[in-house]
Amino acid sequence: MIREAMAADVPGMLGIYEYYVKETAVSFEYELPTVEEFTRRLEEHKKDYPWFVWEEEGQILGYAYAGRAFERAAYAWNAEISCYLKDKGKGMGRKLYTMIEDILRQQGVRKVFAVVTSANAPSVAFHKAIGYTEALVYKDVGFKHGQWYDVIWLEKQLCPLGTPKEFPISWKKL
Repeated sequence: MIREAMAADVPGMLGIYEYYVKETAVSFEYELPTVEEFTRRLEEHKKDYPWFVWEEEGQILGYAYAGRAFERAAYAWNAEISCYLKDKGKGMGRKLYTMIEDILRQQGVRKVFAVVTSANAPSVAFHKAIGYTEALVYKDVGFKHGQWYDVIWLEKQLCPLGTPKEFPISWKKL
């Protein structure tokens, strides 16, 4: 089941994220966020953008969310997307992305970005397989576990650019 994430899901999401923070360079965080900090992030994102969990038999197996790609007003028609899964290869990443991208389109978002470290070649391949193209590579900008990593920005056009009549709306207003 895929559903909107709630504060009660934070421990389950942190259980997944912990592996990425402590064992990999997929996340550039060095320390696992506290429950309070992760809850703050969840609530901040959910004001305007979707955040979903994949749950089976009461266990959180993955989550994905969108957020602001950039801060200034002229960037409002862009979003950033992220996904973390406990079990890969079951098609849930694709399902989560499809749901979020559909909502972003309805919100009025024109372009979505995925920011991936070079430590995560499977994620780069996944994004390319679902229509993202490489937009930018920052070389050797993240240092973790004794190694330098690139950061790859991938992008996907969700809607024609055109001339917007209004700013994108919160997903809560759909």
